[in-house]
Amino acid sequence: MIEERELPYLRRCVELASEALEAGDEPFGSVLVDAEGVVRAEDRNRIAGGDRTRHPEFELARWSTTALTPEERRGATVYTSGEHCPMCAAAHGWVGLGRIVYVASSAQLSSWLEELGAPAPPVRPLPAEEIAPGVVVEGPVPSLVDQVRELHVRYHRGRSEQG
Repeated sequence: MIEERELPYLRRCVELASEALEAGDEPFGSVLVDAEGVVRAEDRNRIAGGDRTRHPEFELARWSTTALTPEERRGATVYTSGEHCPMCAAAHGWVGLGRIVYVASSAQLSSWLEELGAPAPPVRPLPAEEIAPGVVVEGPVPSLVDQVRELHVRYHRGRSEQG
């Protein structure tokens, strides 16, 4: 269950998603927090350069393998603006990170993209717990969903106006 004390981490994810949008990337942001509540790392989407694997959740999973012990990884939580895609959920599971807490679900994002006429993603947007069944996954967070939706609307409307 998501607690009030966790909302600042989720708000930071939305801020990072906004930073990604301002940099020309799809709006996603993530924060890795250890078991004591200390932010250990954060990142935003960086796919605009052409590498579509530069998702923040994937980068944090990779980073955790050199910066955290297996025990620290198990106790960590990855907060994110959007539910992990299958690639990121697999990385999360493979490196042994703890729970995932997301603002907006893959189902919500898929619905928004359909409404906006955006092309379908190249990978089916499966729920994170289907990819990494041993990981506790929590979300969405209704109080922040509209902010994440607005970032995606801005991103995809801007893309349709460009071309």
